Amino acid sequence: MQVQPYLFFDGRAEEAIEFYKSTLGAEVEMLMRFKENPDADTAGMNLPPGSENKVMHACFKVGDTQVMASDGMCGGKPGFQGFSLSLTVPTEAAADKTFAALAKDGQVQMPLGKTFFAPKFGVVADKFGVSWMIIAAS
Repeated sequence: MQVQPYLFFDGRAEEAIEFYKSTLGAEVEMLMRFKENPDADTAGMNLPPGSENKVMHACFKVGDTQVMASDGMCGGKPGFQGFSLSLTVPTEAAADKTFAALAKDGQVQMPLGKTFFAPKFGVVADKFGVSWMIIAAS
């Protein structure tokens, strides 16, 4: 069995993927647009007009983890609640850098600091509303 996060950005997936490429070094493994759908019939999906270039399905890697993403129904209001993605980085310096990058235009939920379980830990919602828990391994 394998559990993988699948994030629906409601019309902002390509922007999010580019953001994760620049902030986390994400590598895109696959990206398919609605217009590339092999069934070629997106009419039944109730997508807004002009959505043919939006992301139907994508897969990108952050470190060793695959994250899947889509624009979903392209409504323009992604909602990420009830979960956080936990990202363990090797050093305190990497935690500082990663946290700051994800916090740009986002919202710090718990400032990065020392805890009983890690030399640095913090929680930040990025500019798309995805919550990230950043943990320095040492």
